[in-house]
Amino acid sequence: ALGTPLEWRDAKKAADQVRQWGIEQLLAIWRRAKGKERDVLRWGDEIEYLVVAYEYQQRKVKLSLRQADILDALAKDVALQKQGGCVPELQNIAREGEPLPTFHPEFGRFMLEATPGKPWGIGFKDLLDVEPNMKWRRTIAKEHMEPNEYPLTLTTFPRLGTRDDFITPYFPPSGDRLRSQFLPDEIANPHIRFPTLAANIRARRGRKVAINVPIFKDEHTAMPFQDPTVDYDLHKWPEDDDVRNGAAKEDHIYMDAMAFGMGSCCLQITFQAKNIIEGRKLYDQLSPLGPILLALTAATPIYKGFLADTDVRWNQISRAVDDRTPEELGEKPLHNDRWRLPKSRYASNSTYISQDPRLRKEYMDPELVVDEGIKQRLVDEGMDDLLATHFAHLFIRDPIVIFGEDLKELDLSKTDHFENLQSTNWQHMRFKPPPPDNSIGWRVEFRPMEIQITDFENAAFSVFIVLVTRAILSFDLNFYIPIPRTTENMETAHARDAVLNEKFYFRNDPLPPRPAKATANGHGSGNTTPAAQPSRPATPTGPVEDEYSLMTIDEIINGQSNPSGNSTKPFPGLIPLVESYLNSMNVDVQTRCDLARYLDLIRKRANGRYWTAAKWIRHFVRGHGEYKGDSVVSERTTYDLCEAVEEMTRCEGRSGEGVGWEMFMENKGMTRKRKGESACG
Repeated sequence: ALGTPLEWRDAKKAADQVRQWGIEQLLAIWRRAKGKERDVLRWGDEIEYLVVAYEYQQRKVKLSLRQADILDALAKDVALQKQGGCVPELQNIAREGEPLPTFHPEFGRFMLEATPGKPWGIGFKDLLDVEPNMKWRRTIAKEHMEPNEYPLTLTTFPRLGTRDDFITPYFPPSGDRLRSQFLPDEIANPHIRFPTLAANIRARRGRKVAINVPIFKDEHTAMPFQDPTVDYDLHKWPEDDDVRNGAAKEDHIYMDAMAFGMGSCCLQITFQAKNIIEGRKLYDQLSPLGPILLALTAATPIYKGFLADTDVRWNQISRAVDDRTPEELGEKPLHNDRWRLPKSRYASNSTYISQDPRLRKEYMDPELVVDEGIKQRLVDEGMDDLLATHFAHLFIRDPIVIFGEDLKELDLSKTDHFENLQSTNWQHMRFKPPPPDNSIGWRVEFRPMEIQITDFENAAFSVFIVLVTRAILSFDLNFYIPIPRTTENMETAHARDAVLNEKFYFRNDPLPPRPAKATANGHGSGNTTPAAQPSRPATPTGPVEDEYSLMTIDEIINGQSNPSGNSTKPFPGLIPLVESYLNSMNVDVQTRCDLARYLDLIRKRANGRYWTAAKWIRHFVRGHGEYKGDSVVSERTTYDLCEAVEEMTRCEGRSGEGVGWEMFMENKGMTRKRKGESACG
């Protein structure tokens, strides 16, 4: 949408109108699509890249702010145009035949998003096409960059926000929109939506966002640690008082702008269900898996040139877009605001939505905040209580970016006002209604995973979560736990080496109390939704606390040897459940072997035989010649790290000798290459 964006003082006045019109658009969709049936089962992935630029002679690496130039080069490539084009924002895309991947802008001007040119099916052939397609995307992107540029799949750039020139071209920090001590406004995509979003979040909360990440305490880390990059004497903007008022915490890395969060890369998977019932079921059943996959994909141990004592990005993004006022945060009594809000608008889920008899009221979030007026409007129009509660919870938020031109007339053939609220509730699962033309079905977006360094890893996690959804539907699996336990699990996932050292709440027994048929016909294509179960499962009884226990990720992924808690049998493990599904589908031997490569990565990541990217990056930094044991990640260390990551994307630890072999191979006494030698061409 283009137009005149309202500054916060005006947007606040129009917030109720946008909410009301958004609900009317939602109801229009609901009426058209609530009975939509038998949509084709499809899914898609989203990969995000950081674009870095090397200065080889100086041994430096910087973020390249040439997003627009790269997208323009992709759009103007004549050969790509003949194949149908690949930049929807700049050209009409042809979808016939085998379409090209598509490339999109992201919040940071140093970022690119890439998706497959068409949705994937759930057939096993499609699953095996994902990895080659991801490699193809990276190749196409690289071919349209400068020779010294490269698309890395790192969650964050290690020195984003340091006091040196970490971007090219260089711009000074502390512009009018972000008002950041560390970042220039020019680091964000110049599309008016993005700087307006950042400025209005800051204006709504009445101060800059405050992101504090605990410092990793190494042998020579200064204690107490006071972030040395913070300027307490800056007096350019009123918000510069934030640090003098305690915004920067002791023993923490301090950041003050939306770009520190929304400049992070991730791996997201979206599923199209056959109907709304299946979509709601997947939303609920995938929700407890979010923290598990977050910890398994941990890849973010560095912020602003310092090693952090956390391994994942989630809370940093949450704080980077946290628009809650002091009243909503509980710092002041409610006077101008309606509610105290326990979570940022970027947070873990707070609702279950499936009309599943196994869903107990005890699983729901006791702190859930709902706009009762909006809920009643939805219920009056025929929406059931669970789904009405879900949307009424999302709509407690204010719309942040409003274009004046959109307030003139309500258009029920559009979804702009609904999406204004829906798309700025960044929860770890998202339930997505069809578009107005009903061309797409009810969808579920799985959002917690960190981007991985290699295309092999990103394909492995994509394929794994797809197979988990097939097992859920085939065996009528039940992963329900109380929502507050999932919220706790999300916090636990942030701990350093959480994948090995922490325990997570998980359901003891996911299997129904009766045999479940995997498919109606036993065919091995994977293209059909499993047959409906013969009867509805019974509503569970007994203490909810007996239904779940604390488990390691190894136990959750690979299964238990002995029961935990009050369970009478061991948890079977997600991979054994997936393998049972594959057994039921009579998959051919070669396909099983190909899929086994992906499952093996996840199995061994869970049991610690393979390292997470976070562990490997931390190990690389601490073993670097310039590292002084003080938690500082220098420019030279960052350069060498990015070169190693680039090599890893090509070699993937091949033969246990390449850089990063610890992430892909077990140490069996292999002879490893000396530092500086490449194991692949």
